[in-house]
Order: sequence, then structure tokens, then C-alpha cells
Amino acid sequence: MQFIDLKSQYQRIEEKVNARIKAVLEHGKYIMGPEVFELEDKLADYVGVKHCISCANGTDALQLALMAKGIGPGDLVFAPSFTFFATAEVIALVGATPVFVDIDESTYNISPLKLEQAVLAHLDTGLGMPKAIIAVDLFGQPACYPEIERIASDNDLYLIEDGAQGFGGEINGRRACSFGDIATTSFFPAKPLGCYGDGGALFTDDDELADILKSLRVHGKGDHKYDNVRIGVNSRLDTIQAAILLEKLVVFPQEVVLRNEVARTYSSILPEGFVLPHVPEGYLSSWAQFTVRHKSLSREELMAKAKEAGIPTAIYYPKGIHQSGAFANLSEVSLPVTEKIQREVYSLPMHPYLEINSNSFLAAYY
Repeated sequence: MQFIDLKSQYQRIEEKVNARIKAVLEHGKYIMGPEVFELEDKLADYVGVKHCISCANGTDALQLALMAKGIGPGDLVFAPSFTFFATAEVIALVGATPVFVDIDESTYNISPLKLEQAVLAHLDTGLGMPKAIIAVDLFGQPACYPEIERIASDNDLYLIEDGAQGFGGEINGRRACSFGDIATTSFFPAKPLGCYGDGGALFTDDDELADILKSLRVHGKGDHKYDNVRIGVNSRLDTIQAAILLEKLVVFPQEVVLRNEVARTYSSILPEGFVLPHVPEGYLSSWAQFTVRHKSLSREELMAKAKEAGIPTAIYYPKGIHQSGAFANLSEVSLPVTEKIQREVYSLPMHPYLEINSNSFLAAYY
């Protein structure tokens, strides 16, 4: 059993992917070729926004989102600690300061209540000016944007949706990467929609932001290659990766359906005592991970039993970003829910083509 099985997917679309790659090799436009712009149009249409701007990876997408609004030294950016390091890393890279916020115990996404409390607590501290929120769609499920968008609006904060894991998720029919002022995603191979290398994208309805992002991703260029109107970066999606993603996007909607079928199977067969992922009413997860914990048994014991049964597992995440050495300079942060969850959760195999043997899974946990 594979934790994430990319080979099975490739076998289903091999002929079309190979034809797309061959077309790129024939026209030779490896950087910003026509497939890049075709993909951007189709991604924007899928998400339901005006603009999609591709880039080299999901981390760059987050950094570009901050750069586009001039977030930098003296600014505070609110973000969860229970997520991949890149979410906070980019805040530091632009010179701003992260303010870590605790999570909701049922969804593992940033808690709107704790977020609002943190914003109000930092209005007049002298530590910096509250400027932005990065909300993460963890494990495939969008964060609570109805509340988070209200908090951002009430406090004049720039809202970034980190949809690296959430692409394909929905809230009441509104798709992930359409929330906030700007959204980002990652096409890292293990993500719900992944390429065969690195890749990322940003999404927005704001025409001005879109133009700035197109400039920033190519060294801050203006009207032509050597007209640099701002400090930017080199972050372009390779044409071959765009070509691959075009074919993977065709089958992606059906794969979201299949991922949800796998999640339902897990939920029906896992024994009593497991705390299963919670998907609120009106929400759809794209199931980047299927993450569980147990009310009484230790994670280590359960993972050891799974290993004996040939079931691979992984831990996302063993510690919060606020506990990392990279942010040791920040004052002590108390995030009790984050610190509880990080000790308990682990993830089971998840991909659209997973076939679950109920007897094997039951044997693993008894």
C-alpha cells in the first residue's frame, strides 16, 4: 500500500500526459510557454475567479502575495502554527512578524475566535501594525472563511488564503482559492492537484493585484524584459509542468469525488475510539490528508500496529511552527490546542485510487 500513489494516476492518463510533454518538447518554449497561460485560464475558471497567476512553487506564491501588498518590517501577520513551515517562513522573509494563533480542535484550522482575540490584543502593543491574515486550508478543508473574512473586513486586514492543501475543497459551493483578497496553492506532487516537480499559483479578482503579481514573478518587470519597475523575484512555472497539470486538471474533479469516497470508507470501518476528521455542514474537503487521533490509545502504539499490518502512516505535524528554532526570538506563545493536537494526530494513506481492505485495517487496530 502506498501512502500517496502517483503512479496509479499516471497510468490512467499516461498517453495524454506524454502527448502534452511531447508538444512542449517540439515547440521548445520551456519558460512561460503557451501551456502556462492555457493552464492559468482553466484554473481561474475552475476556482471561479478572474485571475490566476502561476509561479514556481507554493512558498513563492505566499511570498508574492505578501510582496504584492507591500507587507514588510513593522507589520504583523496572523497565522496558525499548526501547518507547514512555509506559511510562517514567508512572513519572516519579507521582514514582517508572525503572530501565531491557536486552532479549532475539531477542524484543525485556525480558530476564528482566537484569531479575533489575537487581532484585538495586538492593536496597541507597540510590537507592530496588524496588516494581514494567512488562513490555511489544512488537510484539504477550507478554513472558516465566513468568519475570517468578517474579521479581516472589520479590522482592515489583508486576507490571504493558503490553499496549498485545500485546492478542490468548497464552502457552500464556493471553491477553495476564491476566498480573501488573494489565494495561493501548491502543485507539489503530493498535493491534491500536483505536478511532477514544483509549481504554484495565486488567485484573485483584483485586477491591480494581478498585474503586480505578473510583474513580481519575473524580476519586477514592466513593459518589457529589461524594464524593471519594482524589486521582484524569479518565480515562473515551467511549461512542461503546466502541460502536465492541464491533463491532471481534466481528471481532478472526479478525483475529488474518489477522495471523498475513500474518506467515507475510512470513517465507516475505523473502530470506536478514533476521533475522525470533522467536516462542517456545507463544507467539502479535497482530503490532502486523512488525519486521525484516538481518545485513549497513543499515536505511537497505533502507528506501530499499522506498520505491522503494512499500512504506512505519517505525522502532520509533530510540532507547531511557534516551537521551531527559527522563531525562538519571538516571545513565548501559548497555543494549548495546537500543542495537544500535535501530540496526538497522525495520517493514514490517502489518494483517489486507494483500495482499502477492511479486514486488514481492522486487524491493524485490534
